[in-house]
Amino acid sequence: MFAVVRVRGSAGVRRDIADTMEMLRLNRINHAVLVEETPSYLGMLQKAKDYITWGEIDQETLKAMIMKRGRIIGGDKITDDYIKEKTDYDSVEEFAEAVFQGDVKLEDAGIKPVFRLHPPRKGYEAIKKAFNEGGSLGYRGEEINNLLKRMI
Repeated sequence: MFAVVRVRGSAGVRRDIADTMEMLRLNRINHAVLVEETPSYLGMLQKAKDYITWGEIDQETLKAMIMKRGRIIGGDKITDDYIKEKTDYDSVEEFAEAVFQGDVKLEDAGIKPVFRLHPPRKGYEAIKKAFNEGGSLGYRGEEINNLLKRMI
């Protein structure tokens, strides 16, 4: 599972790339979504690589994102009581583990698919260079977890 974060704004974006980011539900800077590792999503990520960053999320970071930044429809925070009521799981931790394993999706429990994050503490490295060139854009692998922890 990939975590995808929008890094750059919408000024001067080509229409096909803007449509791709809209399909990924990345409408604003510092919004994050979770996507599966399928060829269609990989193509979408590659197309929008100059405006987003992505990598493999670990279970600990996913749990923290769901608990701290996840919201249900209406804007309320996610609680253990809500998870018990809407799903077969007893706590947010168990639900996050099931999402990480791919057994359940966020939408199945009525959780918004987009996480609204803070700007990262200590800032981005550079928003016009690729990650392998010392910037913030494109594929960053396991390093996405460090970025997400700074943004939660």
